[in-house]
Amino acid sequence: MTRLSLLGGWLMAVACSPVVQPFQPPSAPMAGNIQDEIYQTPDGRALPLRIWPDPDRTAPPSCAVVLALHGFNDYRAAFDWSAPLLADWGVRVYAYDQRGFGENPRAGIWAGADALRADAQALIGLLKARHPDLPVILLGESMGAAVSVLALAQDDKSPKADGAVLVSPAAWGWSEMPFFYRMSLWLAAHIAPGWELTGQGLKRVASDNREALIKMGRDPHVIKATRVDAIYGLVSLMEQAMQAARRLDVPTLVLIGEKDEILPIEAIEAIAHTIPEEQRIIRRYADGYHLLLRDLQRDDVVSDIVAFINDLDGYDRRCQKTVQKIPPENALE
Repeated sequence: MTRLSLLGGWLMAVACSPVVQPFQPPSAPMAGNIQDEIYQTPDGRALPLRIWPDPDRTAPPSCAVVLALHGFNDYRAAFDWSAPLLADWGVRVYAYDQRGFGENPRAGIWAGADALRADAQALIGLLKARHPDLPVILLGESMGAAVSVLALAQDDKSPKADGAVLVSPAAWGWSEMPFFYRMSLWLAAHIAPGWELTGQGLKRVASDNREALIKMGRDPHVIKATRVDAIYGLVSLMEQAMQAARRLDVPTLVLIGEKDEILPIEAIEAIAHTIPEEQRIIRRYADGYHLLLRDLQRDDVVSDIVAFINDLDGYDRRCQKTVQKIPPENALE
């Protein structure tokens, strides 16, 4: 009976597998382009795009460009709270819905690490061509930070950003996860890949900004029920990012909220200290949660990001806030 049970479990496992959206880099890739509120990827996907500052808003001259990658189950609206603040400093922000999220077709179906990485790399190239005199910084929040690491750690000839900002980087990969969690997730993803989890009852706090959390809860484009195979894909992505972090060769600012209840602080610290010491700056916030760019102290977080941008070598233009006075003594660690 034991052997039959094992055989039955094995048959169930091989009968199903995690679902991943198909992605095949074209043999003769298009250049990709930006059209109004669409990022056309090299393989022809149209990803919804948002650009700050808004056209009707007065802003200082552009001093830098930030490509912002949202977190798991989120979308480009993740930066509604922070992008206007960056725009007040003269930072132009681009954010798109990554494949499998937001207003894209098949939202909720995992897109695969290769596709997520390739999309970010291609858009970096487009932005460097569009803004040749400005530094381009790749900013990723949570899952977006893991994608950022993969995009910047490649050895290929893809255009590189001038710097990276990793906000609460998602790094709880297979090597950081207890054995029981690893085995349970593997079995669930291979036996019932479409099983959906809501996380209700966990009572985890993602931010101290109650208004932002209520807005996320009511937003139909924020995924509330997550397929287990998407979680499986996320963990694999985080593991790849952890392994790739040692190859980062651009200045990198890592932002950590010490009250983060979504990811283990130990895992975030692990990826932060895997980045070569000469490239990394780590900034911790004693009252910060996971969603630092939505937190009530997001002005301080944004000020630190701008300070990091202003310290990048090779660019004479500095970002200066014209709406309010610059907060004093907000130095990086």
